[in-house]
Amino acid sequence: MSTPLPFSLEPSRDKAVLRKQLQAERQAMHDRHQRSVHLQEVLRVWLVTRPDLAIGAYWPIKGEFDALPALFRWSEAEDERRIGLPVINRETRQLRFHVWYPGCPMEEDAYGIPKPKDTEAFEPSLLLVPCVGFGPKGVRLGYGGGFYDRTLAALTPRPYTVGVGYAHGFIPWLEGEPHDVPLDAMLTEDGVAWQRPD
Repeated sequence: MSTPLPFSLEPSRDKAVLRKQLQAERQAMHDRHQRSVHLQEVLRVWLVTRPDLAIGAYWPIKGEFDALPALFRWSEAEDERRIGLPVINRETRQLRFHVWYPGCPMEEDAYGIPKPKDTEAFEPSLLLVPCVGFGPKGVRLGYGGGFYDRTLAALTPRPYTVGVGYAHGFIPWLEGEPHDVPLDAMLTEDGVAWQRPD
């Protein structure tokens, strides 16, 4: 389904450079809308298999896949289902998730990213994690801030983590750092790229 991108550069082994490369590729995709539509379908079908009632998501930035339309459709099926967006705790540099719904009051966080304003906090049982890139067996390349890793290390029970991103971000040689928490599954516009057996 996804076509190769017109980039001839070999992905950098330097993670800071690789992040910039992958973000530039993502923003330059001429078919990003089509890829997003396919990934919306993959996510909606995948969610049918899950028992979760509380999902933590993210506000898309820098050309990231926008999971919120698929999640809103998921939430409409049952009244108890909740979607949350992250709010950064400045002291711990961890994320808390606050209820989000279309039209809820929003404000910008310290990074200029919209977050719910004065909505209830909750702990998600499933967490959608944006990926700049990803590797085999749940390795994720994020923006380098460590917010998700710190948050996942502190949550008990740990939510099921699902990376979402475009297939161009697959880096076969990517390896995690000692502090990285591997993803439980990875979804792209091509389908389920990887999923840990339950």
